[in-house]
Amino acid sequence: MDRHELLQKISTFPLVAGVLAEDLLAGNYRSIFKGQGIEFDEVRHYEQGDDIRSIDWNVSARFGTPYVKMYREERELTAAIVLDCSASMHTGAGKNETQAGQRLSAGQSLSAVSRYDQALLAAALVAFSAERAGQRVGGVFFDREITRIFPPKKGRSHVMALISGALRVKNAGKGSELGKALVGAGRLLKRRSLVVLISDFQSLNWEMELGDLARNHDVIALRIRDPLETEMPSMGLFSFVDPETGVKVSAPTGFDSFRSGWTAWQTERAGLWEAICRHSGAGCLELSTADDAAAVLMRFFAGRKTPRRMLRNTGGPPGGRPA
Repeated sequence: MDRHELLQKISTFPLVAGVLAEDLLAGNYRSIFKGQGIEFDEVRHYEQGDDIRSIDWNVSARFGTPYVKMYREERELTAAIVLDCSASMHTGAGKNETQAGQRLSAGQSLSAVSRYDQALLAAALVAFSAERAGQRVGGVFFDREITRIFPPKKGRSHVMALISGALRVKNAGKGSELGKALVGAGRLLKRRSLVVLISDFQSLNWEMELGDLARNHDVIALRIRDPLETEMPSMGLFSFVDPETGVKVSAPTGFDSFRSGWTAWQTERAGLWEAICRHSGAGCLELSTADDAAAVLMRFFAGRKTPRRMLRNTGGPPGGRPA
């Protein structure tokens, strides 16, 4: 998907954002978007029925009559997007669909977007939805280093600046220092925030940093994957190239044993990623490049009634049960 097509699709998101903002406010996330804390507002005279635990004993002693503390809910929240811009994200069926499509067996289909395209669409949806809900939006872009930081601000112009910055990413760095990006996000965010981490998680040594961030913020790990990762079609002897190292490997995709082994390996990787997220206290969601990002995100947030559950994109919650 080229820049023009991405912009055209993103231009429709403000319309979708109203619905997604309501979903972000629903269920378990209602308390998050209203804010996690309460701030002291004022004191007033004690009235019959007030909780005695709210009595301000210092003020009451000073004036000789009981006073109670009044609080107001802290409603503002920062929604921070941590976006992986590394070379591995700029791959996927969408990048080579014409060439690869000639070698796919009948009945197979390819997505129209790369991993990064889909990540950008998801980031734009979250940003517009947070802006629609009146929240501040911030961003951290990274590859092997933190390449761009957008301090949290309100307003449509700020959201558009963030999206434009993501669209301008072309020369992706080789390597992904996810742990460094998580530390940077923690330093950027001064108050409890909703952090949406969007990556393919092709990185090492980030587990501890994810746990540290999740202890202070509400973190959602959004793993971008390609359909070929879980279901390899029969394409004969096919060459794979690691975008980070340049290493080339030829694989016999025509063999059933190779395809089943590939699926088992990818399933194991996905299970390990999910286990790490659960242990860290972060929510997790898989988003395929073949999916409708808006539909998947709305279903995820609307159906997420309890913390730390994962909703795989199989058309609904696992087993068809309500989330």
